[in-house]
Amino acid sequence: MRASPTRRALLAGLAAGWSLPALAQHHGHSGHAAPSPRPDPLAGRFGGPFVLVDHSGKAVSDGDYRGRFMLLYFGFTRCTDTCPIDLPTIAQALDGLGPLAERVAPLFVTVDPAHDTPAVLAAYVGAFHPRLIGLTGSEAQIAAVAKAYKVHRRKLTLPHHGAGEHSVDHGSLTYLMDREGRFLTLLPHKTGADRMVAVLRGYLA
Repeated sequence: MRASPTRRALLAGLAAGWSLPALAQHHGHSGHAAPSPRPDPLAGRFGGPFVLVDHSGKAVSDGDYRGRFMLLYFGFTRCTDTCPIDLPTIAQALDGLGPLAERVAPLFVTVDPAHDTPAVLAAYVGAFHPRLIGLTGSEAQIAAVAKAYKVHRRKLTLPHHGAGEHSVDHGSLTYLMDREGRFLTLLPHKTGADRMVAVLRGYLA
């Protein structure tokens, strides 16, 4: 999917290393303890309160995950390119963290709430990892959380779509928030599982 100009600029910054200090500091094997990461220059620009519905049908807010690090990824269940790459990586990273994974709330927030009901999300996230939590809500609720995290999302109708069908062009970054819901760092699309484990250990240890 094509990135918006804002997203392209952000990813260019990521490539330059100015928004991923934890990645820049870790150059060893993932089994080694990562050094304590510096504050991210983008702190304060991403995140905020939200009220959504999890894949069990329960109303939840960001406050329900206080005390754990939130690892958020935005996508949708019919995604055919970015989500099938990044979600298995998140699952592998959770396994690679071992007991430290208990400190993480891995959240998959849909950008397609019209289709991704709690039941649809439950089947989807369960196929990737038992601890992955699917979140949906009304269009207004999803629009609000996408705005807070500056997530690009745009509904697309392509030539092969039938009546009422659509796809969604969306951002593909993974957001790490601290125990109080404050932004820590971004992990770009196609970050490897070993690298993700190393970055997470730097904050969790």
